[in-house]
Amino acid sequence: MKVVEYQSKRILATYQLPIPRGKYVVTPEEAVRAAEEIGLPVVVKAQVAIAGRGKAGGIVKASTRDEVYKAAQRLIGSTLKGIRVPGVLVEECLPIKREIFLGFTIDRGSRSVACLAAGVGGVDIERAVRERPEELFVMRFERLERFRLYHGIRVARFLGYRGPAAVELGKIAYKMAIAFLQLDAELLESNPLVETTDGRFVMADARIIVDDNALFRQKEVAEIGEAPGAETELERLAREQGLSYVDLDGYVGVVGNGAGLVMATIDLVREAGLPPACFLDIGGGASRERVERGLRLVYSNPRVKAVVMNILGGITRCTEVAEGVLHAQQDPSYKPTFIRLRGTLEEEGRKILQERGISVFMELDEL
Repeated sequence: MKVVEYQSKRILATYQLPIPRGKYVVTPEEAVRAAEEIGLPVVVKAQVAIAGRGKAGGIVKASTRDEVYKAAQRLIGSTLKGIRVPGVLVEECLPIKREIFLGFTIDRGSRSVACLAAGVGGVDIERAVRERPEELFVMRFERLERFRLYHGIRVARFLGYRGPAAVELGKIAYKMAIAFLQLDAELLESNPLVETTDGRFVMADARIIVDDNALFRQKEVAEIGEAPGAETELERLAREQGLSYVDLDGYVGVVGNGAGLVMATIDLVREAGLPPACFLDIGGGASRERVERGLRLVYSNPRVKAVVMNILGGITRCTEVAEGVLHAQQDPSYKPTFIRLRGTLEEEGRKILQERGISVFMELDEL
């Protein structure tokens, strides 16, 4: 479950982490009053759980009451990357000396928790780390309880801090580790965590994702509810239909039966130089209707130019899949679909599709 910024900061403040003064508001008038309480200049920030808010125009610096009003008026109720903005966070404008990145996440590959840090932060963090990977600090722990203050100081020293500054930043890393553990988080990060001109460290941004399976004991987080932007409109529609669907950034839709099979197919599509647009798992034993619903959902994605479908029929009958494909083909937004069909009733399924001129393959490398 994704927690939106202002609520993430409220939670982290209970761990004595340094949070900027700010207030969440839902009208331009409230934004102006909040700015007067905090003191100008301020930053007006759209409260949606999406990446790249700053580049999308969702973060605005305002130096006057009029600028605050106009920024809030423009953002509240607007759509940012397809997500409606319900309100904004009006926050003190920090005198920034340096921006850094600090976070904790689950590293599923090594079955550990990873502490990540970089000497750059903000909107260009991904590009900077990609170009200069040596600037990314990674420390893994089998159990996060083993993260101690001296580990936090080690992070700070990697970032170039010494003396009292290293201790202060080390304490922040240590408190973040405690919060990550106690919140059953999958991700907790501050990007950027800023060093101010007066020598403070402040979490200018905060992001938390809590494990859905732990919400029964994370009652405070569960009561908050999913953040705006936690799922796209297509992901919401898929969830309501009982389908497992995830939007990605490319233009090739990937469909299969079984999460592992779909993920393996995504890897193969990427290796072929084709960026995936979405992940759709129709599940085992999918009926004709379920296959049709899933494909129509994928076809409705405006980024999708073609679809790769990989079916390995066990309890899933290839004839049901074939019938679903034929019905989905009638959709006005139909996209070219390339199908690998193996398993239960595969010959019958292939025959159904081939009689309608649809290409079917035995192996993915034939596509």
